[in-house]
Amino acid sequence: MRWSSYLTGVVVSGFGTTAMWLVSGIWIKSLTGSDSLAALASFALWAPVLAGPLLGTLADRVRCRPLMVVLNLAMAVLLPLLLWVESADRAWLLFAVLVLYGAQGAVHEAAEQALVAVVVDEERLGTFNGLRMTANESMKLIAPLVAAGLFARYGGGPVALLDAASFAVAAGLFALMPVREERPARPEARNWWRETAEGVRLLRDSRVLRPLVATGAFTMLLAGVNGAAIYAVVDEGLGHAPAYAGVLYAVQGAGSVLAGLVTGPLLRRISERTLAAAGLALFAVAVGTRGALPYEATALAASAVIGLGLPWVLVAVMTAVQREAPAEAVGRMAATANTLVMAPNALAIALGAGLVALTDARVLLPLVAAAGAVWALALTTAGPHALRPGTPRDRTRHRPSSGRGPTGRRLRGGARDGVGGAPRTWSGPPRQEVSRCGAARGRGAWRQARRGGRRAV
Repeated sequence: MRWSSYLTGVVVSGFGTTAMWLVSGIWIKSLTGSDSLAALASFALWAPVLAGPLLGTLADRVRCRPLMVVLNLAMAVLLPLLLWVESADRAWLLFAVLVLYGAQGAVHEAAEQALVAVVVDEERLGTFNGLRMTANESMKLIAPLVAAGLFARYGGGPVALLDAASFAVAAGLFALMPVREERPARPEARNWWRETAEGVRLLRDSRVLRPLVATGAFTMLLAGVNGAAIYAVVDEGLGHAPAYAGVLYAVQGAGSVLAGLVTGPLLRRISERTLAAAGLALFAVAVGTRGALPYEATALAASAVIGLGLPWVLVAVMTAVQREAPAEAVGRMAATANTLVMAPNALAIALGAGLVALTDARVLLPLVAAAGAVWALALTTAGPHALRPGTPRDRTRHRPSSGRGPTGRRLRGGARDGVGGAPRTWSGPPRQEVSRCGAARGRGAWRQARRGGRRAV
């Protein structure tokens, strides 16, 4: 798979999505004058994530690249309907489109992770996910300015058309990816709920993924409290107007761009668990520093470090799911992990709003930092760390003693496994242009064999 086509699609789609997410609340506020309805716009976009495990099952049932193309084309057709939203009595249409927007995003995220997990070489997953993070975060630095300018001058309609165009372009770029997928095998009896529950069970039973997903969820819980306290830091601590929060978020975004660029090299040297612990520790220290030392230079530096540490946790979780999940269950497990990681953030924003009203931010944020530091330390010291691919122990453990490989495929340079021939070193998964998203074939079967045998899902 050529990274350029995919990453360009991510950049284009991310630009439109960021613009629409920003404008949706402003649009509702300008139509209705209601702050609560404006807040509901963000909730409408986010709510479908709660159904992530169910929605992600779709990515394991069909070919992923066509699914991504169809999802983007569907939004390109749907968004122009928002041109009819010109008064408060049509705000319901905007809410309906936002809910569908969120659902599309949940399915698309699962399909992307499932496709990447099968097609991208395992040792490059960290680099790929880091570049994806960089692409997304870079758009968050540009798109808000464009969206705000368009809305201020022309209203929400042009922003919706811009987003529709970005989806159409992304669909074309995803369609051009040189990946051929086999159609997923149809089990004798399909049950959507049972397949979803199986994905949840696989995630729960994984000794590698369970602590990482818990760390991601706890980190986003702390991030929600930190986000709720940002205006208290700006107003009471720094003495600036609330709009200065935008400056801090911009600096945080720059830190996230850097985080994406260095993630790949780091994951070639350390495990996902170590990266997540380091990211949480950096986030915690920066949050505590920004709360306890209300100086402008300190706040800017801390914001950059927050932007550096937070994505490391998220990329570590994403990469571990792609690496550990059976190929036929990546969509379900990725969507479930995303739900478990992101749901606490919304709850924490509400919790943080109450805590900020009762507690000084100079006390609250150092407590948040202490909780994060303790969790990071526990993650570093407790439990086994995932082995990096290519370590001597990893190769020794999974190298066959003869020319037989565990998947029934022909080994490089000679006899078919199980048929005899001179002993050979099993040199790992073949590079392949043909993949099937959601099937235990090729790289997926090899990964499962490395973990001790195939698991039926």
